[in-house]
Amino acid sequence: MPRMTRTRLYRNGALELEDFPVQDISEYVDSAECTVWLDVHDPASADFDMIAEEFGLHALAVEDARYEHQRPKLDTYRTHLFLSAYAVTTDPDTGALEATEVSAFITPNALITVRKGKAFRIQPVVERWDDSADLARHGVGFLVHGLVDYLVDGHYAAVQDLDDRVEQLEDLLFADSPGEIQAVQRGSFELRKRLVQLRRVVLPMREVVNSLMRRDLHVVSEPLFPYFQDVYDHVLRATEWTESLRDLVTTVMETNLTVQGNRMNLIMKKVTSWAAIIAVPTAVTGFYGQNVPYPGFGAHFGFWTSTGLIVAFSALLYATFKWRDWI
Repeated sequence: MPRMTRTRLYRNGALELEDFPVQDISEYVDSAECTVWLDVHDPASADFDMIAEEFGLHALAVEDARYEHQRPKLDTYRTHLFLSAYAVTTDPDTGALEATEVSAFITPNALITVRKGKAFRIQPVVERWDDSADLARHGVGFLVHGLVDYLVDGHYAAVQDLDDRVEQLEDLLFADSPGEIQAVQRGSFELRKRLVQLRRVVLPMREVVNSLMRRDLHVVSEPLFPYFQDVYDHVLRATEWTESLRDLVTTVMETNLTVQGNRMNLIMKKVTSWAAIIAVPTAVTGFYGQNVPYPGFGAHFGFWTSTGLIVAFSALLYATFKWRDWI
């Protein structure tokens, strides 16, 4: 017996039973007028064996559901389909990305979802089914649509959250505070990692949803086709948005390096200009410090002449550099 399970039975498009014993599934699974949903949370090895025997699942599909870190995909077997996808959430404070794997077996009149851990809650999916109960008459495709639509909406929300964080980085890009400069450098690097992680989840969903809409698989009936087309459109938008954000973060990183380089050049220009001004008194005093007689040697006017030369040349250099905006 699975440790945590939920069940539902739809008959002729109407919800008839909920949370009935798993052992009773065999009474309904072979009926063409029934659609069954079974959710298994944190299954043990024996639970997988029970599911495989009850629904006639392929050993390779069960193995993929048993072990984590599968790529998002839709595998086709003789009697069923195997769906692997990820639910994505972002931490509202840190922006950290959390991807939770969800597996599903799709038979002609049953959907079996397999979840591990507590990150992915199935209740929002159930609420979507209840909100569109009029589509239940279209069979298992109705259940698959609710699940996939919820997952894709989560991807879209994650992309939107990352987009907001990229905009915050752009606002700090030309800040002068050392703390803000460091925040841009650290934030752009972390965002790039999260976008790479999100891309691995979002990009394969195009193929998954597109495959579900294949008419030869008989998952999506004609009335449900526009709903799956809408999900596919959201997948494309999320994918394109993710790709554009990756380019934008790269641009932010490159612009940040350019801004830092420009600031360094400005600092070096100012330091060099002041060094040139300081070199004037050094040169004049060095000349008047010779151990040989020179005009004004041993006289008061020689001191005042050297002082005047220092002030005049230093002022001339300062005015020239200031005019050229070097200091």
